[in-house]
Amino acid sequence: MKKIIFTFLLMLAVVQVSQAQEEGKFRVGLEAGYTMPDGGGGVLLAIEPKYNIADNMNIGIRFESAAMAKNVGTTEADLTASASYSGTFDYYFNSGSSSFAPFIGGGVGYSSLGNLSASAEEENIESSVEFEVDGKFGGLLRAGFEAGKFRLAATYNLIGKTDLGEGAEIKNSYLGISLGFYLGGGKWKK
Repeated sequence: MKKIIFTFLLMLAVVQVSQAQEEGKFRVGLEAGYTMPDGGGGVLLAIEPKYNIADNMNIGIRFESAAMAKNVGTTEADLTASASYSGTFDYYFNSGSSSFAPFIGGGVGYSSLGNLSASAEEENIESSVEFEVDGKFGGLLRAGFEAGKFRLAATYNLIGKTDLGEGAEIKNSYLGISLGFYLGGGKWKK
């Protein structure tokens, strides 16, 4: 995975920088995708209003909700929908000849994590336990591309681990692959 990310970032660094979206315009992105936490999976929905601070940069506020199942030690558990609120920044690479624009970005924010329930079966006896999980500050790193008004992105959400005691912990970080579109933002310059 590290080799893929490094290769993608190297590829983006080689692309010439030029004009992209119009400075001073607002845009709103809507995304849906798949999440890949430790040992599980789920879905995500996100909305992100943005302001173009330059023709190739924007800042925004990302609201994301993710519902996923993931592992707690050796037990698979269900996690209710969690929500994150992040301030974001994106930098676009574009040759200026088309509406195809690769980007990289990042952000910092807060994730309110849903309560966790886990069930296990031992010697034909099924037991269930529920944990309250506190929210955490974290960040995100992302890369992808936009083509026209459509967007494909891979986002790694960096959220600290939750310690459940007795050596059990939950890894809250996850990778999300999303597809979406945006409204507004002006036209890509050619």
